[in-house]
Amino acid sequence: MEAFIGTGVALITPFKEDLSVDTEALSGLVKDQIENGIDYLVVLGTTAESATLKREEKEIIKAEVVKANAGKLPLVLGIGGNNTAAIIEELTTTNLVGFDAILSVSPYYNKPTQEGIFRHFKAVAEASPLPVILYNVPGRTASNILPETVNRIAREVKNVIGVKEAAGDMVQAMRLINMVPKDFKVISGDDMITLPMVLAGGKGVISVIGQGLPKDFSEMVRLGLQGKASEAYKLHYKIAPLIDLIFAEGNPAGIKAVLLKKGMISNNLRLPLVEASEILQDRINSFMDNF
Repeated sequence: MEAFIGTGVALITPFKEDLSVDTEALSGLVKDQIENGIDYLVVLGTTAESATLKREEKEIIKAEVVKANAGKLPLVLGIGGNNTAAIIEELTTTNLVGFDAILSVSPYYNKPTQEGIFRHFKAVAEASPLPVILYNVPGRTASNILPETVNRIAREVKNVIGVKEAAGDMVQAMRLINMVPKDFKVISGDDMITLPMVLAGGKGVISVIGQGLPKDFSEMVRLGLQGKASEAYKLHYKIAPLIDLIFAEGNPAGIKAVLLKKGMISNNLRLPLVEASEILQDRINSFMDNF
């Protein structure tokens, strides 16, 4: 199958009690995703708490994922930010061996215009030795990449191959899918509307919940890509309550509570993020017991 179609998972960073990177747990997570039908992995995205990681820690994480993956799945590396020159420098000085594409978030905090967003991604894509997937997440960046801008990038910037669309707006997603060239991948960045986006012509998802329920969620996406809507929706409605729970107190607190319940990690986050409340953990545990 062509790369970056189906279910990609945004990997968390497991931490030990002293908040150092737990490479053993990370390796176990990667192997679990491979064994349970995930199609590709995204390293050092938002879910990885990348904003709190030092450069040397990022290198440790990259090396561990590449080693554990052993060439089995395509790997995407998160390199983005709100300083175009700094991103270009990172892209041209970082060891990208073992990775197949870059996921780059739209500039946050600065709130650029659509023209600014276009020029930013043109500069980033031209500097990148790997294909680039845009990441639109207005809830975090405070600016929305409009479908017209994504379409312009798709048609004018050769090295951009897709977009992770996480505006949570199904109408915008449909306009986007209808507008861009057929080979340009529109990938859901929102677990709850992944299935409708796939059925509308999207190419899959970069998921958070997929990390906790890799087998069922990847099967739902597979069925959706095959047009088997009723079978896929049975899985969607089975999983949906947990999607609500894992985002109730922010990401990755919720998914870390799921992975704690599965015995895969310790429940540690770096400030300013904190672990899920006891009430939420109880609700997640109850769901997992009955799933």
